Amino acid sequence: MELKLNMDEYLPLREVVFQTLRNAIVQGEFEPGERLMEITLANRLGVSRTPVREAIRMLELEGLVVMIPRKGAEVARITEKDLKDALEIRMALEELATVLACQRIDAEGKTKLKQACISFREAIGSKLVPSIVDADVRFHDVIFEATNNPRLINLAQNLREQVYRYRVEYVKDFGYHDKLVSEHDAITNAILMGDSEKAKEIMRMHIYDQEQIVINSLRTK
Repeated sequence: MELKLNMDEYLPLREVVFQTLRNAIVQGEFEPGERLMEITLANRLGVSRTPVREAIRMLELEGLVVMIPRKGAEVARITEKDLKDALEIRMALEELATVLACQRIDAEGKTKLKQACISFREAIGSKLVPSIVDADVRFHDVIFEATNNPRLINLAQNLREQVYRYRVEYVKDFGYHDKLVSEHDAITNAILMGDSEKAKEIMRMHIYDQEQIVINSLRTK
């Protein structure tokens, strides 16, 4: 497997290394449980060990990597218990955010939500898993921003890192993409209309369906 850095003069080297390793994990180029050796990765990427070490720490925050005592870093394995714990919290936060967004979203927020919905549809069309995941994150972030509740937004940001891996898993199921688009459209329309009950109901099913997809994936592996 070849790892290639896509250098960006506007990004720190650790961020470039992070994006490269994240994409490799997301696309399955590193297997769950596979060890990530700093010196090996540094040699393959043509960088020092420092940005690799920093990138691995960032990946750990996203739940893509775990640190094993006396062994070092390895690609995180997904367990059904971890999934249910994380999405249980996510569902509660997303439902609350959806209700508050219906009540508080302003004109600028509506514009951002519409654009996020369009961007997600375009990402789905690209068939690129990292792009789809990032567009999905942005869509849900816009809803949280519309609540105008900094504490809730902060909770969502902390949880976002923990559920990133699960987002990747359900996005990998291309057969579900049309449903994802339809659900995003329905959530957007309900929020724009201020229909909090409908928006909350759709959001609940949206998160629940994702949980079932990942659970089925885990059980068939």
